[in-house]
Amino acid sequence: MADKGKLLIVDDELVVRDSLGKWFIEDGFEIGLAESASEALTKLAEGDWEVALVDIKMPGIDGIELQRRLQQIDPDLKVIIMTGYASVDTAVQALKNGAYDYVTKPFDPDEISHVVHNALTQRRTSQEVSRLREAVSASVQPREFIGQSAAVRKVIENIDVVGPTDTTVLITGESGTGKELVARLIHAASRRRYHPMVVIHCGALNDTLLESELFGHERGAFTGAQHRRKGKFEIAEGGTVFLDEIGDISLKTQTDLLRVLQEHEISRVGGNLPIKVDFRCVAATHKDLEAMIETGQFRLDLYYRLNVFHIKVPPLRERREDIPLLADHFVRKFSLAMNKRIQRVTPAAMAILQQQEWRGNVRELENAVERAMVVAREPELVEEDFPLRPPRPSSEPRTVEEVERAHILRVLEECGANQTRAAEVLDIDRVTLHNKLKKYGWTKKTSES
Repeated sequence: MADKGKLLIVDDELVVRDSLGKWFIEDGFEIGLAESASEALTKLAEGDWEVALVDIKMPGIDGIELQRRLQQIDPDLKVIIMTGYASVDTAVQALKNGAYDYVTKPFDPDEISHVVHNALTQRRTSQEVSRLREAVSASVQPREFIGQSAAVRKVIENIDVVGPTDTTVLITGESGTGKELVARLIHAASRRRYHPMVVIHCGALNDTLLESELFGHERGAFTGAQHRRKGKFEIAEGGTVFLDEIGDISLKTQTDLLRVLQEHEISRVGGNLPIKVDFRCVAATHKDLEAMIETGQFRLDLYYRLNVFHIKVPPLRERREDIPLLADHFVRKFSLAMNKRIQRVTPAAMAILQQQEWRGNVRELENAVERAMVVAREPELVEEDFPLRPPRPSSEPRTVEEVERAHILRVLEECGANQTRAAEVLDIDRVTLHNKLKKYGWTKKTSES
């Protein structure tokens, strides 16, 4: 017969051990027999047991003390106490101390078999629940925020601080820096991690569609609304709502959103019935909301409601030391996806990657590595695999002011530092030239040195 489970029987009476052993062997169990607490502890050390039948009255260590020691060694072990009628009170005390159940002597085979099977089922169910929790926990964990720079460590520190709370978080940073990843890490660190994280891309929808997405709508609320529909706030019940690019929503939607954040209550489009919602809000934007407030494009009160805890995600150019880590991560990722044996980026190619501006930030770097993986030959990525612009010399001017400064100083140098002649060449008056040179910190001594 197939093995049903592992049962340890502990009783100082040979007849009890033998009769119980025969019953459960016939029932398909693997049996261990012990005549004392000491022998039972030895058998537990030699192998794993799922259920233990323990007699209360034994010489030396009694069943109550043995139960305590067994469950200290293996908390998952289900201990069933065997007792005579005179010691039922003691058995009940054992239940309070963690025993699964008790059976009284003389035994009814069907009764004791039923208790042992239930104990075994509960143990295996508990273990399966634990495994499922671990699997779910692993599945809801997003990938890590990769980097070792001070800027990245600060972001991770902020996530660790605010994640376990229900505090509203505003994430700012340029496009492609990983704002949504930060939001997912915050959700994963919270007590809401087993509930949904609902993402709303605010910039992708017009006002009507965005309101319907956020709050839901009733049947007939607008043309095409043939059925009642729940909004994202209802769908995210118990979880997190991530409002991506919050700076793109209209003033009207801002007003509606402010009320929801304050009251945790919504009304579907076309409906009047208030609906309570339980969610945590995380918002993100690449825009300067404070500048938008100054121009009347964003509500100050909504900004304060969103900006309870602020996390700024740095652009890639401000953490260039993280580029090798990110590039290696993407190489491993695409090697697996493309079934290629490419293991690394050559030092020369990595030097080029570290010198790029990466205006698209981490997303642009990921795309560059993916493209290189497509054209590359094993076993490494070389310079030719990255069709990137050569890095601009650091001395080359970038802003209009820098271009103007470089041009004026070059003309002044060609004119031998003669400001009158330089002003004529530049077609500006001498006072204007003098003021600009003063602004740039230029003096005749500077030029001579």
